[in-house]
Amino acid sequence: MDPLWKPSNSNESSLYKFAKSVNSKFNVNLSSYQELWQWSTENLEQFWRYWWIQSNIVTSKEPIETLISADSFEKEEWFPDAKLNFAENLLRYKDAETAIIFRNENDSREIITYEQLFQIAGTVAAGLKKLGVKKGDRIASVMPNCPETIIAMLATTWLGAIWSSCSPDFGKEGILERFEQIKPKVLIAIDGYQFKGKKISICEKINSIAEKLACDCVLVNWQQCGNVKSSISWESLLKTTDDFPDFYQMRFNDPVYILYSSGTTGKPKCIVHGIGGTLLQHLKEHRLHTDITRKDTLFYFTTCGWMMWNWLASGLASGCTILLFDGNPFYPKYDALMRIANEEGVSVFGTSAKYLSALNKENAKPNLQYDFKKLRTILSTGSPLTPESYDYVYQNIKNTIQLSSISGGTDIVSCFALGSPTLPVYRGELQCRGLGMAVEIWDNQGKSIRNQPGELVCTKSFPSKPVFFWNDPKGERYHHAYFARFDNIWCHGDWAELTENNGLIITGRSDAVLNPGGVRIGTAEIYREVEKIPSVIESIAVGQIWEGDVRVVLFVVLRQGEELTELIKTDIRHALKTNASPRHVPAKIIKVTDIPRTRSGKITEIAVRDIIHNRQILNAEAISNPEVLNEFKNRTELLN
Repeated sequence: MDPLWKPSNSNESSLYKFAKSVNSKFNVNLSSYQELWQWSTENLEQFWRYWWIQSNIVTSKEPIETLISADSFEKEEWFPDAKLNFAENLLRYKDAETAIIFRNENDSREIITYEQLFQIAGTVAAGLKKLGVKKGDRIASVMPNCPETIIAMLATTWLGAIWSSCSPDFGKEGILERFEQIKPKVLIAIDGYQFKGKKISICEKINSIAEKLACDCVLVNWQQCGNVKSSISWESLLKTTDDFPDFYQMRFNDPVYILYSSGTTGKPKCIVHGIGGTLLQHLKEHRLHTDITRKDTLFYFTTCGWMMWNWLASGLASGCTILLFDGNPFYPKYDALMRIANEEGVSVFGTSAKYLSALNKENAKPNLQYDFKKLRTILSTGSPLTPESYDYVYQNIKNTIQLSSISGGTDIVSCFALGSPTLPVYRGELQCRGLGMAVEIWDNQGKSIRNQPGELVCTKSFPSKPVFFWNDPKGERYHHAYFARFDNIWCHGDWAELTENNGLIITGRSDAVLNPGGVRIGTAEIYREVEKIPSVIESIAVGQIWEGDVRVVLFVVLRQGEELTELIKTDIRHALKTNASPRHVPAKIIKVTDIPRTRSGKITEIAVRDIIHNRQILNAEAISNPEVLNEFKNRTELLN
């Protein structure tokens, strides 16, 4: 298969120069990316130690040890004696270059320089310190993707506190299920947001959340939609006159972010990420895999509830300009983001596979409207990018760009598979495995395979693994999430294939997590709301691969004598949209009489998912009522 794109100036890339320096430093002769990757995974400590030096991390104490407890993937610690501050690294530049450009649906534009960003973040940090925020405190955020959110995160990490965020379109219960677990010291919230040209007030929701959390609430009056009781205004923080506090110096593995699992089997797990691992990994992915420099403008279409927001924010550590956008990407027209990217001279454009598929469905031809002079890379993640979307990008956006589908997740706040500016792009394939990430594809017996689908695993340690789960003192949930399938091996839950080109094809999740539009959704979050509907006894939700994306399909068991009316469907959709989020709303709702269960009494989404995709059911012997599977087979015609 011929590549869709080949690099024309790879010798000028930071990755190429890094490989040359590795050859010189370690007296090796690595002549390809594959050889560099092989060296990096066979010599993990050497690689990560050398990248630490090359990335010029700002520290107050350089590390002596690189890795301890190296015999245990779960318990190992990278750079345990190093000390640094996350915000100090993102604010290392204090000049007149542009740090942030903000655009929204109204076409308003705001610019913040690195000098201004340092001053504002320092002022807010002083204000939070006056509120009593200190090392280890949790700061929770319900904010859109705007400059205030970046500033609040920087002020939080400046003080050594821990940042955690949800998007404002999350339902109240979904937000509380996350934040009640971590007991934040301060809630930073917006009063409303705009979507598809409409102002949406969330004052009532924020009032309820703040009352339940019983913490200070800093309110950003963004839409002027109303008031939140007993709140502290964002403006008052900006008027703080205290001197800037010192950057609080933290250990490499001290917490910086709390992100959340999908909540498949209960409340979402609180995944705690460390300062050093997050920073070191993001710098590698930005500078080496994406070739980002101070000359670049980096954009990723994301909400603050997705780990790609954290990934985007780290672009500040490389001194580039980050472009923030909040709103509907197709408002007021389908080409809104494409137009903004062209106007702002975006060089790296990140989005979801669903967005590119939607452009294709619109028969959009941005290359006929915009020249994209500075655009050199498109990144796609969230769900597998279809081969047809590769064709679409090269035919209708720009035929000289590097299209990099990337894959990782909330669990590692980074990527296992990425792009490389030194490699060609093949249709339907992720270009490469990340440096220092010992990724393999295994079959059910734990044997490494190629050219056939299997479990994506990582066989050796890496710095950006979670440092722990919140409220998991014995590490039992942590172990079960990643290490229960294979002994001392990280099993990620992705179904993937390693190709002859040493690229990857990701075909979806191997577990029950739903992933519509690249947003991870736990089935338990759906069940909790659906089963509040009086007519519904029980339900089961699965993800169906549909038109290049994943859509949610919901099967419901109703009370005896009840029929699945449009009114019941409307009630279900309304409950999910209101109390969870619009992404939780199923595309199809279908009535069944029973739900398959394991012998231990748990419902089995995987069996249903396999049925609707006409796959062999591998665990049929574990199902206590296998006769009900025939009913699901008979319902598949309703999914067309």
